[in-house]
Amino acid sequence: MGSYLTETGELNTENECSKDNIKPLDSLPRKLQIIYRYVISFSCLHLAALYGLYLCFNSAKWATIGFGILLYIFAELGITAGAHRLWSHRSYKAKLPLQIILMVFNTLAFQNTAITWIRDHRLHHKCSDTDGDPHNASRGLFYSHIGWLMTKKSERVIKQGKTLDMSDIYSNPVLRFQKKYAVPFIGTVCFVLPTVVPMYFWGETLNNAWHVNTLRYVLNLNATFCVNSVAHKWGYKPYDRNLLPTQNVLVSLAALGDGFHNFHHAFPWDYRSSELGNKKYNITTWFIDFFAWVGWAYDLKTVSKKNVKARAERTGDGTDLWGHNL
Repeated sequence: MGSYLTETGELNTENECSKDNIKPLDSLPRKLQIIYRYVISFSCLHLAALYGLYLCFNSAKWATIGFGILLYIFAELGITAGAHRLWSHRSYKAKLPLQIILMVFNTLAFQNTAITWIRDHRLHHKCSDTDGDPHNASRGLFYSHIGWLMTKKSERVIKQGKTLDMSDIYSNPVLRFQKKYAVPFIGTVCFVLPTVVPMYFWGETLNNAWHVNTLRYVLNLNATFCVNSVAHKWGYKPYDRNLLPTQNVLVSLAALGDGFHNFHHAFPWDYRSSELGNKKYNITTWFIDFFAWVGWAYDLKTVSKKNVKARAERTGDGTDLWGHNL
């Protein structure tokens, strides 16, 4: 098995698992080992989030709601601009101050440590939608959305994960810090501070502050989950009709630009992660462009319009993002 990262630092877009893993859906092993403590944890989180939504309409202060929206954006950027485009795909480079900001934002999102997230995402691209993919969309919408986190990883996922080149990530001191101090650091950044700040600065109640932040956290989770599930099922395929990932505007709005998913799987090294350099509804690209202007982001990788159009003409379904004929 070859290295997952090419010598130029770009991701190998070839699905290396296809020959070994892809089978007719009916022949895939369907028995899953459920981890019941995770089922209970996610269930309780979503119930608490629903209560937080109720409090937003009933008793939470506007400042608390606005603070939650701001934290949602920061946390989402920690996934999209940080764990995804910077560290998973190396589609651009970031100086230390920006890396620290993105690590803190990623901690606010708390989707495991960034190192674990990156490993799973690189494996997702290496074995996309096969049985070596951690959230294999071929297993259905619920599994690719959240079910994969409630079940034990398959032997094939574990086996393929061991073949990844993660040397660049394991040697990153910013990400090593997050992993080393994961429990106190994530607990403080994701849960304690977002609860204490509204209580201290504008007199919010503990009940409101805690549950509104839980709502924010669960919305962040599901925005990312939708990229793995909804954007692998509904939408258009202007660049490669043979891939499951699609262009989905609603997912891109929720995930700050990461729902242009057919483009992304066709060209995973493009820092814009959107078609033809389109920056509409792509807050993450705006964020990276701003720090490129500041000088903290550099070596931004892109695909030329000529190559994008050639790929669309060769393998696309004849539509654009909105489903219109190209």
